[in-house]
Amino acid sequence: MSTGSLTISMNGTRIAVIMPALNEEDAVGRQVRAILAHPGFNRLHLAQIIVVDNGSDDDTASVAQAAGATVVHQPIRGYGAACLAGVLAAAEADVVLLMDADGSDDLDGAASVASLSLEGRAELVMGSRTAGHRERGALTLPQRSGNALATLLLQLFCGGRWISDIGPVRALHRSDLLALDMSEMTYGWSMEMLVKAVRANYRILEVPVDYRKRIGGRSKVSGSVRGTMRAGWCILATVLRYARWQPAQQLRVTQ
Repeated sequence: MSTGSLTISMNGTRIAVIMPALNEEDAVGRQVRAILAHPGFNRLHLAQIIVVDNGSDDDTASVAQAAGATVVHQPIRGYGAACLAGVLAAAEADVVLLMDADGSDDLDGAASVASLSLEGRAELVMGSRTAGHRERGALTLPQRSGNALATLLLQLFCGGRWISDIGPVRALHRSDLLALDMSEMTYGWSMEMLVKAVRANYRILEVPVDYRKRIGGRSKVSGSVRGTMRAGWCILATVLRYARWQPAQQLRVTQ
């Protein structure tokens, strides 16, 4: 692990941004610098940006570190594997904010998601790209179809309320996330978190976030037919796998 981050706290609450990255050298540096300079994140007293290099064969790691991020290396490929590595590395953080490293996530919206989590508005705060403003072509038809399928399955099998998006921008207390005992190491990670949060009776708050096209590189999901099909299958399999999941112990839910 190589480091290059600040450690700051606000009212005793420390925040870490976690961004999994695979071959994102064109975008990750600009994204890290933009977060560090963003007024919304500065008001939150951002503690740490963790970029998880998921086995890149370009300069993703060195670019991220030069921009001011902590770089964690996870050679085992998979979105879930990268996210979990970042969460485990954020041992000093109280709240974690998950984002993408490709520059597509709107920073105003992401800062708002983090702020609402800090305020204790819900155990899981999520950004909805479908409810926000989307740059033309940013959210593809396969992504929109996947969202519709995922939320329908969540309602049918888990009794969850309607969620409009299973997007990447999410904030929650690190302890609440670890209590979900996450185990999906590929595309199923995001859906597993949502299904288990519903099953654990977490309060889930969804707020609009804007979304734009990635700065560079190619999407590992919507960028290919194979990636889209794999992601769709993972959504279905994950909902069915955890539809009757029960937490090992009573999880903390703020009243």
